[in-house]
Amino acid sequence: MNVIKTTLSSGLIAAVTLTGSALAEDWQPTKPINIIVPWGAGGSTDQVTRVTAALLEEHLGQSVVVVNQSGASGAIGTREVLESARDGYTWTANAIANNANYSITGLIEDTDIDDWHIYLSVANVPVVSVPSNSEFDSFGELLEALNERGNQITVATAGVTSSGGTAIATLSDEGGLDYNMITYDGGNPAVVAAARGEAMLTTQLAVEQAEMLRGGRLKPLAVLSDRSLTIDGMDEPIPPITEWLPDIHVAPDYFGIFIPRGAPDEVVATMDRIWEEHIMTSQELQDYADRQGAIFDPSYGDEARERAMPIAIQEACAYVDRGEAEIDPIEIGIDCETRSEVSQ
Repeated sequence: MNVIKTTLSSGLIAAVTLTGSALAEDWQPTKPINIIVPWGAGGSTDQVTRVTAALLEEHLGQSVVVVNQSGASGAIGTREVLESARDGYTWTANAIANNANYSITGLIEDTDIDDWHIYLSVANVPVVSVPSNSEFDSFGELLEALNERGNQITVATAGVTSSGGTAIATLSDEGGLDYNMITYDGGNPAVVAAARGEAMLTTQLAVEQAEMLRGGRLKPLAVLSDRSLTIDGMDEPIPPITEWLPDIHVAPDYFGIFIPRGAPDEVVATMDRIWEEHIMTSQELQDYADRQGAIFDPSYGDEARERAMPIAIQEACAYVDRGEAEIDPIEIGIDCETRSEVSQ
């Protein structure tokens, strides 16, 4: 059985390209930088952003402050960044598929993936887990219950556009299943709620569930991947969802830090250099990925955008399939007939 590893091939790491911005002088920030995390504390975005912010602070020589500003499935905090001065001192962090698709869901109009300079750190995968005392001991048993009992099955997530929300929607789309979503203010509260038995399962990310899984408060049934997942401190790998749904389409869900377009060239050039020299080789970030069940896979610039597009396309078209899209993804260059990117 293939197992998800927490490091991807070094051959995938992009070489530095000496563009005009890359030749700009190093930026020396004169005041703290704010990274707005548009989700609650303790969730997947918050976790990895705090690890990365500490590294950036060390190499920028200035405070990097993580600010949690949740609401509207991440749209409130993201809009705050888009509406802030483009002076290089206000960034955001998120799953890239969210930033790529806020216009599709109607949460933020006239925005897409190219409104951002992209710095990816890890890829995350959702896990289907149930409370430790659950009646379900395998995903097959849960799948049967979803088919028979539909919306009597409650699912704790951080909202429809969160990783947990899109994960259960993907399962529903694949199997024609009904369910009853209970929404919480962030991935961590959703996971805690499931562990307490407030919901019958959760589909949030492995990084949000790792401590509860290691502590035996949650029981993992499947990972939304075509490979099993190993988390440090757990005796057995989590089986892939393809054991039960072999044709389901899954793509890595990349997370990172994003600087809005229009920021000064020297800000972007400095961030490119720090990402290349320090983040892409960070043992601290690698250790975080190993501990939490994430995939260590940093990139930036064009390479990051290329890695981001599969999940961006998958989620954009899933909104269409579920009747949740406010605009046709073709307006931001995504063709759902071919599941590909097209020129605008």
